[in-house]
Amino acid sequence: MKKGKSHCGNYRPRGLTRRSMLQQSACGFGAVALSAMLADGEVSGLMADEKESTGLHHPAKVKRVVYLYMDGGPSQVDTFDPKPRLEKEHGKAFSMKIEPTQFNNIGKTLMSPWKFKNYGESGTPVSELFPHVAKHVDDLAVIRSMTSDFSEHTNANYFLHTGNGFQGRPSMGAWLGYGLGSECKDLPGFIVLNGGLTPPGGLDCFNSGFLPASFQGSVFNAGEAPIANIRPHEREPQLQRNKLDLLNRLDAENLKRIGRDDQLESAIANYELAFKMQSAVPDLASLGGETEVTKEAYGLNSKNPKTAIYGRQCLLARRLLERGVRFIELTCPNVGHDRWDQHNNLKKGHEDNAVAVDQPIGALLNDLKQRGLFEDTLVIWSGEFGRTPFAQGANGRDHNPFGFSLWMAGGGVRGGTVFGATDEFGYKAIQDKLQIHDLHATMLHLLGVDHKKLTYRWSGRDMRLTDVHGKLIPGVLS
Repeated sequence: MKKGKSHCGNYRPRGLTRRSMLQQSACGFGAVALSAMLADGEVSGLMADEKESTGLHHPAKVKRVVYLYMDGGPSQVDTFDPKPRLEKEHGKAFSMKIEPTQFNNIGKTLMSPWKFKNYGESGTPVSELFPHVAKHVDDLAVIRSMTSDFSEHTNANYFLHTGNGFQGRPSMGAWLGYGLGSECKDLPGFIVLNGGLTPPGGLDCFNSGFLPASFQGSVFNAGEAPIANIRPHEREPQLQRNKLDLLNRLDAENLKRIGRDDQLESAIANYELAFKMQSAVPDLASLGGETEVTKEAYGLNSKNPKTAIYGRQCLLARRLLERGVRFIELTCPNVGHDRWDQHNNLKKGHEDNAVAVDQPIGALLNDLKQRGLFEDTLVIWSGEFGRTPFAQGANGRDHNPFGFSLWMAGGGVRGGTVFGATDEFGYKAIQDKLQIHDLHATMLHLLGVDHKKLTYRWSGRDMRLTDVHGKLIPGVLS
């Protein structure tokens, strides 16, 4: 952090800052139009005024991230962390000390209803819930020792997305936009593909917090019309361009009068981006150029409508990656249960959720490889916490933040590995215990960013995604 600077100054070089541009040519701003300002180097720091860039902190392994968010908390002992002892003690009183749970309806030790099988050359065990993902285990780094500081959905979701358990902090996608910018000129750098379920905590999980609003997540629906009002009302594009130029001139006069204003500058940037999206989004959403083989692979023709929804999300994610979008998050479709949050009816609930996402995820991993995108894309699969190895009531599992599983795949990830461990019951992390901050630090590292140096001055302090925490997860880095 350089003395006297309000931002970190560690990323792509830019010729002319936004503030300098406004100071030097505010009156001609409308004629120039903001689009002319946003040259490739400028996009990477729309609102980062006057920072001197020196490039990435180290060579990047990946350029972009797909976050497969499993809202509600999949059970680690039913997915990627088999525990034979649960079978031996099934139906007996749980023999470990039980921490306070969300609902305290403590039942007996509960074995997994699903069998596990070893896959690939690595022999990594995967539950029969995920036959398609299991084919890719040699590309996955399975982490079994993640923990969360929160056992309630809303706070755990904020913690997962922002590194802080309370509302109002920037989401990880917003941090990436601020630090690295977007390689795409006509789409947002941070897009959430909403399958139908907004997580507890709401849209603040994807917010820009104290960062400028131009970095917040843009929520796209999975249907053929991803966002509303994408079709212009004007009969000719020039009519709309004239209106936007007038708006830019008025905004420029305001900026000349009041000086720098992040909210107004973000609004200007978002107006221009919305104008460009009117051409980009219909092209993105049209799958006419995709082969029937591709659509079939993703499950778009599945008899299960939820598989088709998530399949479209995964296919749109690949198309967004091809267009240079930096961070893409996918939420789950509504399968008629409370997300992956099975406090009862564990078997049907987890099976319905797994059927919805398994085939599309497998197809996405295949497609990324075939198109040469896998090596510079990071794919992450996780929920906000795991579930208890003992029952809630008779046939459910309660929230468990003390040890749960997730996986990473793609560029810079050591595939076919398992990192960390929970105890014999799968209850608590006992080996290589990790925090969400460590996941964020590792994600940023793979993107070429030192998490300790990605800062933003706010409320008298240099803030960062990992707060004062975070360490790399060496066991997953290739």
